[in-house]
Amino acid sequence: MSHRIAPSIFAADFWDLGNAIRLCEKAGVDGIHYDVMDNHFVPNISFGPKTIADLCARTRLPADVHLMIDLQRGIDDYLSLPVEYITLHVESLSPQDVSLLDKIRQAGKKAGLSLKPGTSPEVLLPYLDKLELILVMTVEPGFSGQKFQEAMLPKIRQVRDMIQNRPIRLQVDGGVNRETYRQVLEAGADFLVIGSAFFADRDPEAWVSTIHQEGKA
Repeated sequence: MSHRIAPSIFAADFWDLGNAIRLCEKAGVDGIHYDVMDNHFVPNISFGPKTIADLCARTRLPADVHLMIDLQRGIDDYLSLPVEYITLHVESLSPQDVSLLDKIRQAGKKAGLSLKPGTSPEVLLPYLDKLELILVMTVEPGFSGQKFQEAMLPKIRQVRDMIQNRPIRLQVDGGVNRETYRQVLEAGADFLVIGSAFFADRDPEAWVSTIHQEGKA
C-alpha cells in the first residue's frame, strides 16, 4: 500500500484551526487525524463531535477519528459524522462493545482498533476480519509531544505479520518526526499520524512529498 499521512489536529494551535487545516491541505496530506479524549479513558480532554463536524464541513480532507473514550457512553454521535475511519481502543472493548465494530461499518465508515504501548498484539486476533485499520500507539495516549518509544518497533513488525494480505491499514501514532518516521515505515507501517512535528516543521509540504515518494519505491 502507498504511504498515507494524517496530521493530528490536536497538536495544532486551537486559536487558529482554520489556518492549521489550510496548512494540511497545502502540504498535500491524505487526511486529518482527530484525537477524541474524554478525561476517562485517558487523563485529558480534547474536543467532541461538533468540532469534527465543523472542520469536516470546511475541508475535503478525509477524517480519521481516534476515540480515546469510555465506550459505555456510546459512539452514536460519531457515527453520523462525515468521516472515513473510526478507531476504538481494544483496551476499552468489553464483550458487549464488540458489536460496535459492526456498527461502525454498517454506518459506512471504516473500523479501526488501537493498541496502547503495553498491550499485546495478540488481543487483535479475534477482530482482524472486522477491521480496515490497526493503530499502534508508540507513546502513551493522551498528550502531544511525547518521545517515540523505539521498543514499539518489533510490535509494529508483529502487527504487520498478523495482517498478512488483509486490506488493513497499519497506522502508527506517537513521536513520529523527521528522525523516527523512516524506522516506522521500515517496520511495516503505511499510515503515519504526525502531530507536533508536522505543525512545527520548516517545510511540511516537502516532507509529505518525500514520504509519498518513498511509498512508491
